[in-house]
Amino acid sequence: MKLAWRTKIGLGLGFGLGLWFIGSGRAFAQEGPTTTELAVAMNTFFLLVSAFLVFFMQAGFAMLTAGLTRSKNTTNILFKNLMDFVMCSIAFWAVGWGLAYGTSAGGFIGTDQFFLSAITAEGEVPVLASWLFQVVFAGTAATIVAGAMAERTKFTAYLVYSFIISLFIYPVVVHWVWSGSGWLNTYSGSTEGNWGFTDFAGSTVVHSVGGWAALVGAMILGPRLGRFGSDGKPRSISGHNMSLAALGTFILWLGWFGFNPGSQLAIASQGDADAVAMVAVTTNLAAAAGALGALFTAWLRYGKPDLGQTLNGVLGGLVAITAGCAYVDPLSSIIIGFIAGPIVVLSAELLEKLKIDDPVGAVPVHLFSGIWGTLAVGLFASIPGNTGTTGLFYGGGLTLLISQIVGVVAIGLWTVATAALMFFAIKATIGLRVSKEEEEAGLDIGEHGVLAYPDLVGTPAGSSVSGALAK
Repeated sequence: MKLAWRTKIGLGLGFGLGLWFIGSGRAFAQEGPTTTELAVAMNTFFLLVSAFLVFFMQAGFAMLTAGLTRSKNTTNILFKNLMDFVMCSIAFWAVGWGLAYGTSAGGFIGTDQFFLSAITAEGEVPVLASWLFQVVFAGTAATIVAGAMAERTKFTAYLVYSFIISLFIYPVVVHWVWSGSGWLNTYSGSTEGNWGFTDFAGSTVVHSVGGWAALVGAMILGPRLGRFGSDGKPRSISGHNMSLAALGTFILWLGWFGFNPGSQLAIASQGDADAVAMVAVTTNLAAAAGALGALFTAWLRYGKPDLGQTLNGVLGGLVAITAGCAYVDPLSSIIIGFIAGPIVVLSAELLEKLKIDDPVGAVPVHLFSGIWGTLAVGLFASIPGNTGTTGLFYGGGLTLLISQIVGVVAIGLWTVATAALMFFAIKATIGLRVSKEEEEAGLDIGEHGVLAYPDLVGTPAGSSVSGALAK
């Protein structure tokens, strides 16, 4: 069938235009993104996914703490782990970010960028992405305190101290170490004018800060009723669900793959990709070694393998490697993690001897392992990076180790002083501890009037506080 002349003309014009567009190389599509734009997009995506993983650690802390405490306090535990991130998000948005990353006043504190007022420069990861990554770290520091002070702390007191830690105590430490202009850090690539303290992802900045605050809070609060007998000897108070504790540990282990590798802050180049892979490997190996170290120590001391101590050994290994995960080789990460295991077990025994009650082992895991991991950088650092030098065991001398000691001591003194002031102020005003009757009945009823397990405990859900306590 012959084509009409109009059809032939249309086809010819279409064919000609198509050849012209192809030849011009532009067609209707816009120009693709530049290499710089692609790198920014990739780094932003990497940072956000890492932040999401670290956020999921809040669920891990909630499950772990709930499992290692008594069932009558489960609602209270879950509620506090929810609210510490709620309070942290608001505090870190309003003030915390500015104190941490604002223009430095003498290397000690930031002075601007409050309420996220900073504008991202072209070719950089958006400030909002960086804020999200940092706020989940702040939430981690705040939630550590919940475990050591569990089963006897007022809900209102918890809201207040979570807010203050995220608003002021933690951000100041971040400025000292991670801001690029703090008096302790080396992120400018030079140790000139500062102490050369190195903490890649927060063994001290996050975990020891939370651990010091937890220790001070537990001491001021006092032990749970019945934790120590009239003779001063410790009495075991078992948690109610080891399944939850194990699940929480696995979630935290997973979240750490955002915590540590994400602290590289970029993945778009070959060098960044290599660094991220190394950090992920050292993180995992330290966790496994920490589990073995705690398992063997507890087995030798108590005669049987202990699941709770082994779970905390995993976490101790993770905390310990967090400072040096980018600067040590795989063998060194195993050594660091393995030593963290006995540290967790033995420091828990030390707290018992001192009559300090820490229901979940938060202080041994986050404070003692955090200190060890930070000092270990001064011993095992062997991979070039922000450290600017190598550790003692690799021919670096004492320079880096001394810097690590200075940082640990300075941050410890700051946190202890500010946390003590905060807790004493709370105790003197709104009160820090629930009443004896509320503690005996359980904080689920005393603080919230709702039980997590009403069918098991026998008190109807939704009972009034006074009615439940009267029973």
